[in-house]
Amino acid sequence: MLDTQLSPSELIALEDRYGAHNYHPLPVVLCKGEGVFVWDVEGKKYYDFLSAYSAVNQGHCHPKIIDALVSQAKELTLTSRAFHNDILGKYEKYIAEYFAYDKVLPVNTGVEAVETAIKLCRKWAYLKKGVEANKAVIIFATGNFHGRTLGVISASTDPSSTKGFGPYLPGIEVIPYNDIPALEDALKNPNVAGFLVEPIQGEAGVFVPDDQYLPEAARLCKENKALFIADEVQTGIARTGKLLATCGNCNCKRHCENTPEVRADILILGKAISGGVFPVSAVLADDEIMMCIKPGEHGSTFGGNPLGCAVAMAALEVVKDEDLSINARVLGEIFRTRMQKLIDRSDLITLVRGKGLLNAIVINDDEYSSTAWDICIKLAENGLLAKPTHGNIIRFAPPLVITEEQLNECCEIIEKTILTFGAK
Repeated sequence: MLDTQLSPSELIALEDRYGAHNYHPLPVVLCKGEGVFVWDVEGKKYYDFLSAYSAVNQGHCHPKIIDALVSQAKELTLTSRAFHNDILGKYEKYIAEYFAYDKVLPVNTGVEAVETAIKLCRKWAYLKKGVEANKAVIIFATGNFHGRTLGVISASTDPSSTKGFGPYLPGIEVIPYNDIPALEDALKNPNVAGFLVEPIQGEAGVFVPDDQYLPEAARLCKENKALFIADEVQTGIARTGKLLATCGNCNCKRHCENTPEVRADILILGKAISGGVFPVSAVLADDEIMMCIKPGEHGSTFGGNPLGCAVAMAALEVVKDEDLSINARVLGEIFRTRMQKLIDRSDLITLVRGKGLLNAIVINDDEYSSTAWDICIKLAENGLLAKPTHGNIIRFAPPLVITEEQLNECCEIIEKTILTFGAK
C-alpha cells in the first residue's frame, strides 16, 4: 500500500515516473468531488469548470447515480455478452425510447462508439446503398476531435494527434467545417457512405457553426443517400442547453420531447451518459441501419455490462428530473454576457463563444504562448479549475447542476484573474 500522506509533488512524481506521458495536467492533485466542487489532497476547494470534458454534467458523485452504482455492484457487475443479463434489455429499452431510436449498440468509451459508428456506416453502405466492396468513403470535417484511436486520427487535421502514427485508415475525406458547398461537392461521390461531424467542435475551441449548417448537412445527406452521423459525445446530454446539440430550434418546454430540428441517422453518445461515474457510451440508430451488424461482426466484453447500464439509467433520469438542459441554456446566456463585458475591460480576451454551458474565451496571444496556461494556473490559485485547448483558448464547462449564484461567483473569479494579467 502507498503512504496516504504523500505530498502533492510526490503524487505527481509517481505519475511522472510510472505513467505514460500522454497528458499534460495542471499541477493540482484532486481527491474528492461533490456537485460543482472538487477538493485537492491538501483540502483546498475548487469550482470545477471542465467537468471531466463534459462527462460530469450531473455534478460530481450525484447521490442518485452513486446509489445505482453501489446497489448494482452488490448484485452483478459483468457477464459479457456471452449471456443475457437482467439489466441490459431494460437499459436498451430505456435509452432507445429516451432518444427515440429503434435500437442501441452499447459500448464503453466515446472513441469506441465513434469507431463503432464508422463500421456501422460502412456496413450499411455495402448492404443498403450498394457501394462496391472496400470502396466506401466517410466524410469528416477539419478541426474535428473524435478521439485518438488509429481509425479516428486518420480523419484528424491536428498534427499532435497524427504525427508519427501512420499509415492511416483509407476511405476518408476531410472537408472544411461549417462549409455547406464543400459538403455538397463531396457528396457527389457515389461511394460516400456518410458524414460524421461534431455539432459543436469542443476540443477545437468550442466552434459553433452557422444556424443552418446542421439542418442543411442532414438534408444534403438524405438527398444523396448518405448517413448523417452526429458525434455528441461531448455536446450531448444537455450540455449545450438542449438534450442534444443537434436538436436545433426545437420548442421543448422542459425535458426533450423528441421533436428535434435535426435527427441524426446515427447518434453517438458517451461521457455524461453515465454522469462520470462509469465508462458508458452508445451508438443509436433505427433498424434499417443497426440491423446491418450481425452476431460476431462487432462486440465488446464490457459493453452493456449490468453496472454500466444501471448507472446510465440513473444518470439520464437526473438529466430529466433536474431540468439540466434548461439550466444550461439560461446560465450559458448569463455567462457569455458576463464574459462579453469582461472583453470590454481587457485587451487580453478577444472573443467569447459557445452554447449552453459549453463556452470558451480566446486569449489575445498566439497558440504557442504560455499565456492561457498561466491564466489557468492563476485561476486554480483563485479556486477555479479550467484548462487551455489549442494553446490560446480556455474552455469553460461547469457541471450543469451549478446555480446562478455559483455561476456569478465563478464569473467574478474569472474576471479578477483576467484583470490581473491586464486591463484596458
